[in-house]
Amino acid sequence: MRTVTIDPLTRLEGHGRIEIFLDDAGRVENAYLQVPEMRGFEQFCVGRLAEDMPALTSRICGLCPEAHLMASAKALDDLFQVAVPRTGRLLRELLYASFYAIDHLTHFYALGGPDLIVGPEAEPAQRSLMGVIGKLGAETGKQVIAFRRRTSEVIELLGGRGVHGTGAVPGGWSKRITEEERETALAAGRANVEFALASLDLFEKVVLKDPQWREVLLGEQYRVRTHSMGTVNAVGRADFFDGTVRVVDPEGVQVVQYPVREYPDHVAEHTEPWTYMTFPYLRERGWQGFTEGAESGVYTVGPLARLNVAEALTTPRAQEHFARYFTFFGAHRPGGRHVPVHQRLATHWARLIEVLNASERMVELALDPEIISPHTRELPSGEINPGGGIGSVEAPRGTLIHHYEADERGVLTSVNMIVGTVNNNAAMSMSIGRAARAYLDEADEVNDGLLNRIEMAMRLYDPCLSCATHSLPGRMPLQVNIRDAAGSLVRELRRDG
Repeated sequence: MRTVTIDPLTRLEGHGRIEIFLDDAGRVENAYLQVPEMRGFEQFCVGRLAEDMPALTSRICGLCPEAHLMASAKALDDLFQVAVPRTGRLLRELLYASFYAIDHLTHFYALGGPDLIVGPEAEPAQRSLMGVIGKLGAETGKQVIAFRRRTSEVIELLGGRGVHGTGAVPGGWSKRITEEERETALAAGRANVEFALASLDLFEKVVLKDPQWREVLLGEQYRVRTHSMGTVNAVGRADFFDGTVRVVDPEGVQVVQYPVREYPDHVAEHTEPWTYMTFPYLRERGWQGFTEGAESGVYTVGPLARLNVAEALTTPRAQEHFARYFTFFGAHRPGGRHVPVHQRLATHWARLIEVLNASERMVELALDPEIISPHTRELPSGEINPGGGIGSVEAPRGTLIHHYEADERGVLTSVNMIVGTVNNNAAMSMSIGRAARAYLDEADEVNDGLLNRIEMAMRLYDPCLSCATHSLPGRMPLQVNIRDAAGSLVRELRRDG
């Protein structure tokens, strides 16, 4: 058996590799995403004060600190049994909508989008933001930078800094905002709406109207049929900040909908010895390996899944694009809700629709007169919830859960985080396998452009591996080689479990 290895993976956060196994005839037998490095962030949080967690977990990485900040704060609300006043919630969501917009837009123009805009077989150096600017012109680059600058300003004025911000505390938000700051956020939101619309027009021109990309988008190269998971509000609309978790099967039939506190009843984690990421699956279906279909326990999260589970979106212009998206795929069901879309490259389109949704939400929140109220927080009583604290948000990469348990002093005794990338772990390997079979099985030669088409199957999920590495039940094989000054092996130390 021969192997094809893609290492290192590019344009993602963290380190990983793809291993593709070929049979004797040279056809793809299996393909896996491997995460070979262990970080174990959860374990070194045990023993810390629970109230430290928002500041700690926002430093897991620089891509999604706000997602961890919010999930952590919500877990502490639950742990300390404190209700957040409306102004505190508005401020939290304004920061979160701003983060959502900037994170998604960055992925499209700098990480995943270059494959679509510049081309998957372009020179590697051109598959970047600079290559996108070279293709689309300097004005587009200026607009991307301006989007990031003004949105980072909103994040900084709310959270104290542009990256690894603070502000979220048990019971609400740590500071009020002024009328001038509200106006800054409002102006940023309005400008972001316009560029989000322009970006959707760009996607239509570059992908939807291009016969080759259209064929790939509607084809089987990146199509994987799984369950979809995402958060919806009380009327079934997608909500990235709050709500209940809904799961639908590959045909769109609801499997379950539950408050996040009940996640252990519905989600379990499988482990494999070749990666430090677990494989969450639906407990109702059980772990049946890397299999597709309604009977499988595999599900996906993120932009594609959120649109799949939702009845609609919460803002008007994003809703127009939501309807157009499902019409494009012929996914409307007469007399009922849409059929889920499983062409994974459509994630890039769904992501841009969410940029528009988040930008419109920035405007709505900034226009709410109560957002400048001084009543931003309720102080906790100090009583600890004996059932622990659980908080959840929809991170850009998918459903994110923080689960803390603490003693009577508020010292953490257990920490578990199930992040979007982990939720997508099985589906990422399945998508990589599908793309590898589509492009490798019939290939006369293996070149960089072909391997990049396979890597695209991973990149579309926008994986973030810094916060995704943990292993149950905590095994960590280790080998240490001790060498003398000449480089000769003196001693080998091993731990196999």
